[in-house]
Amino acid sequence: MKKFLICMAILTGLSITAFPQKAQLLHFYVEAGAYQRINTPVSVGLEGVIKSDTLAFQLYEKVKGALVEKPFQVEPGYVSRLWWILDGTTEPGKKREFFLYKNTLQKVQNAITTEITPDDIVLKKGTSDILHYRKSVMYPPQGVDTAYKRSGFIHPMFSPSGNVLTRVKAPDHYHHVGIWNPWTRVRIGNHVTDFWNLNEKQGTVRFSGINSTVNGPVFGGFSVRQDHIDFQGSKPEELALNEVWDVRAWNTEPVAGINAYLVDLTTFLSVAGNEPITFEAYRYGGGIGIRANAEWNKNNSTVLTSEGKTRKDADGTRARWTDLNGAFKDKGNSGITFFSHPANREHPEPMRVWPETQNGTGDVYFEFSPIRLKSWDLNPGTVYELKYRMLVYDGKIDKTTADRIWNDFAYPPVVTIINNGK
Repeated sequence: MKKFLICMAILTGLSITAFPQKAQLLHFYVEAGAYQRINTPVSVGLEGVIKSDTLAFQLYEKVKGALVEKPFQVEPGYVSRLWWILDGTTEPGKKREFFLYKNTLQKVQNAITTEITPDDIVLKKGTSDILHYRKSVMYPPQGVDTAYKRSGFIHPMFSPSGNVLTRVKAPDHYHHVGIWNPWTRVRIGNHVTDFWNLNEKQGTVRFSGINSTVNGPVFGGFSVRQDHIDFQGSKPEELALNEVWDVRAWNTEPVAGINAYLVDLTTFLSVAGNEPITFEAYRYGGGIGIRANAEWNKNNSTVLTSEGKTRKDADGTRARWTDLNGAFKDKGNSGITFFSHPANREHPEPMRVWPETQNGTGDVYFEFSPIRLKSWDLNPGTVYELKYRMLVYDGKIDKTTADRIWNDFAYPPVVTIINNGK
């Protein structure tokens, strides 16, 4: 994401019976392929469109001979991308027809927004908070070793009804911070540093700056920098790993009949020094992990993976997705499903899932851990990417729904350009 995103909000449901008397920029089809699509984010590259034209677009879908305006956003880049929601249901094998025209600048109507506070970046849909990203340092409770202080994580993560799904600074694991992803055993030169277990005082992870924030009718989000700091090098503190988090929430209703959000987290990793480093194989480390809220336990929560595993047998196995669901006192059920992208290392990814006996009550912890079974060598000059999607929802979902959303993430609809109007 860049510093600014050019957003066009077009009124939905406005049909016209004749084609606009404007310059046509693109004519293209979107094909569902082998999967059913329901309110799916989709995009097309704008290689054939002059960049200055992105200030004056209008997107239409051809429906029963008429044109219907569609909300969209343009994401600038070396090749800009046009994003919108393929709304409604598109059955397997079907295709839909779209036109992009040049038009006058439209008024922006931002559905997903970001707000920066002294402590957090807050991602919102309308007036409702989706999540907070912690940019200031959070300290442990008074009397606990301040080595546990941390920034650079997501907490709280809210369900659409406002249930808090995450937990920080639990007394049994003060280093657990909502949704986060430090690496546990990192070989740097002649020593190994633990960026996860902060009480070891070998290293830490810190928020180090905002690259961008985005508001828009289709998605909103932010890009931030995080530093993995090594305390065991030749200096008291040395930067070992550069990391960028790209977080975005989509303005879509992905599941019929329940309230839900789609949130993507992409992490970009690179070696800060001049020598390779190694993420040594271990059951914890990297990927994406969650310490779930304190209300969930072995009696009121469930774990289900894409391979049909549950909390009894999921630990150490691989999955494309994993769903966590649980009850809240007097507030019904809510859940969060984590989806791993097929381009990720070791996909389907190995997992760490706490047993039902954890802490006696069965507290809930889950993680995709791409280094659980095999070490990972990182070389200077290379950027490594891991992509995850989260379905955050109220109520319950089934395997069919989770599979459909993973298919959207892994194999998005195909866009075929028929003509560009250059």
